[in-house]
Amino acid sequence: MATAYRPYEPGTEPRGHLVPAALKAPFQARVWREFLYLVISLPMAVLTFVYTITMLALGAGLLITFLGVPVLGAALAGCRALGVVERARARALLRLEVAEPEPVLGRKGGRGGKRGPVAWVGALLRSGTSWRHVIYALIHLPWALFSFTFAIAFTSYGWGFATYPLWRWVFPRYMDEPGLQIFGDDHGRAFYLDTPFEIAATCVVGVLVLLLTPWVMRALTSVDRIMVAGLLGPSRLASRVWELESDRGTVVDTAAADLRRIERDLHDGAQARLVALAMGLGLAKEKLEEDPEAAAKMVDEAHGEVKLALQELRDLARGIHPAILTDRGLGPALSALSARCTVPVTVSVDLPQRPAPAIEGIAYFTVSELLQNISKHSGARTAEVDVWRTEDRLLIQVRDDGHGGATTDGGTGLAGLTDRLGSVDGLFAVDSPPGGPTSVTAELPWRHRTGSAAGTAVAHSR
Repeated sequence: MATAYRPYEPGTEPRGHLVPAALKAPFQARVWREFLYLVISLPMAVLTFVYTITMLALGAGLLITFLGVPVLGAALAGCRALGVVERARARALLRLEVAEPEPVLGRKGGRGGKRGPVAWVGALLRSGTSWRHVIYALIHLPWALFSFTFAIAFTSYGWGFATYPLWRWVFPRYMDEPGLQIFGDDHGRAFYLDTPFEIAATCVVGVLVLLLTPWVMRALTSVDRIMVAGLLGPSRLASRVWELESDRGTVVDTAAADLRRIERDLHDGAQARLVALAMGLGLAKEKLEEDPEAAAKMVDEAHGEVKLALQELRDLARGIHPAILTDRGLGPALSALSARCTVPVTVSVDLPQRPAPAIEGIAYFTVSELLQNISKHSGARTAEVDVWRTEDRLLIQVRDDGHGGATTDGGTGLAGLTDRLGSVDGLFAVDSPPGGPTSVTAELPWRHRTGSAAGTAVAHSR
């Protein structure tokens, strides 16, 4: 798409760029949200610190009795509840999205499937997430005190010095002093900001401090972001477990959808033809003695139905797992696949050896789905398929010169491919601007095929 360029004309700048970003920064909402977060952090830190220390000390002191363990459990539960407030505060003021940590497993049942307060307290005490909340409550107070002091000082001095010419008049009128006193001693020596030069210099210093304030706020809240995300969010292990559970659900749903598709294809296709074939052969058997010519015609029709049923069964078997993929590998299978595409496709496969069958199958069906989309929706004249390996990843790139506009949104087939590749730690990216061209990149983990000889796949093209 061609773009027209015009020479620069003064006064034609966009309104949003008339003021440099550095001058607008002190007035942005983000700075004031971060300042408010730092101001509220101190009372919240005092509350969490006092609660945590009090409850832990009380629980530790009562361990000689049966009350110590429940008190410690209540301490950890309270820390987790305060963590909910801290995550909500970070979400509202810092725009930091932190996932909820893993729940206390004892709430769902203890040993042997029993549920009760004892199992819940035991799960709380064993939970690393609960103790990370305790660590946050203990270390947040000194940092909150430091950041509160720094934020208040920078903001107060910045705005106070920058607006000094506006409020300097209070000193000579109400305090009998020429200006703001910077230095003074018992011998009557003092330094006041009262001359025009000193007033202007004070204003300049205030403006400079104001310009630095956004970056100071950002640096201070960066530490808070790290603490909230690292201590109050889910652990890496828990996140990985949840991801694997989600991937398992995706795999199960995909397998169920494939089974439903196979059942539907068998019921509506080959099964219906075989039923018609049985009925036709039965009628032919009855007419064999009465009308041999009609019986021969019916047998001929049944023979045609057998051929169609066999073809549908072959297509269905190829859709489940093509024999050429099992026997010869990804290169020949993709070449055969491209030959059935309505758009001329160039296929290039460069693999030092064959990957694991599961990865090979996902790669094949990914390319198959993409080529079907190209045939049905792209309006392309040519397409290219490249498959290669880099380190421990298998990369697939499918390009076409169609009209573009492909997206993974809206529950399309591309969204299904995203889920299927994600279930094996794969990636799926679509670059399809309106007007084209479209480039789809898929990335799969490389897993070695056990018990197979290594071989190099050569390029195939049509």
